[in-house]
Amino acid sequence: MPTTPDAPAPRRGRGRRPADEVRADVLRAVGAILLDEGLGGLTFERVARESGVSKTTLYKWWPSAGALALDGYFHAVEDTLAFPDTGDIRADVTAQLRSFVALMTRTPAGRLLTELIGQAQTDPDLAVQYRRLYSSQRRRLAVDRFRAAQQVGQLRADVDPQVLVDQLWGAVYHRLLVPDEPVGEELADALVRNLFDGVA
Repeated sequence: MPTTPDAPAPRRGRGRRPADEVRADVLRAVGAILLDEGLGGLTFERVARESGVSKTTLYKWWPSAGALALDGYFHAVEDTLAFPDTGDIRADVTAQLRSFVALMTRTPAGRLLTELIGQAQTDPDLAVQYRRLYSSQRRRLAVDRFRAAQQVGQLRADVDPQVLVDQLWGAVYHRLLVPDEPVGEELADALVRNLFDGVA
């Protein structure tokens, strides 16, 4: 039976679906909308229609459209921003930082992230979700990789991995938010070179 434009997409099968499956459907729909159209195309009504999940469920899991957008954004870019572990910390940091720069500058993801960060300044729910779902998760992946490198002697034991994250990715975020200087692979390579070789 055909559905009307405002009706939710038909659900698959019978009975209640597992929560993880429902959540995955929502996040896929949100990610697709964001990367195709940006924040302006995202509403609870639109997501409910395209994911086949009720608005009641959406509001139960996400307190605002901004929080929903951020969760969908992280889901959409998670694989691209995965941190490699080849055993060579310098090569891994270079590869991840280059991937991050490419994602932020060559795809809609960069513009979306700056929009989300801007919106978080006036949306308390989004600000909390940004720290919980995105910044803390991204930091954890990098910190874990740096700590693994410390354990095998590739980094000094007294180096604070949190500060390394700020030095590398913080510099890229700054250029993305205050675009006075270009952001590209040259920046990623220079940041890694300065960190590992020193500047003295």
